[in-house]
Amino acid sequence: MRDLMGLMKQAQGLQQKFADMQAEFDTLEVTGTAGGGAVNVTATAKGLVKSVSIDPSLMVLDDKEILEDLMVAAVNDARGKAERLMQEKMGDLTKGLPLPPGMKLPF
Repeated sequence: MRDLMGLMKQAQGLQQKFADMQAEFDTLEVTGTAGGGAVNVTATAKGLVKSVSIDPSLMVLDDKEILEDLMVAAVNDARGKAERLMQEKMGDLTKGLPLPPGMKLPF
């Protein structure tokens, strides 16, 4: 019975840490780049785009498709970085817990 109570207490502590981490993800920022840094997209770890920076040399009407492709690439780069950052932080949170292999949080 003691083990169950200890496990419940540990779960409550984990729940609070998880809530704190979710709030932190709103403030953590990543920057995705494309075109050798010609396009930069800054987003939160949760994927909310905060800013976009485009090198003025890309502002050519005939190259609209290139700019669109670079924007997509930069957003996808930022999203990938955000996902890796979240996985890293969640790994730190769950380190040492007796979770079955492959089990991810949140449940």
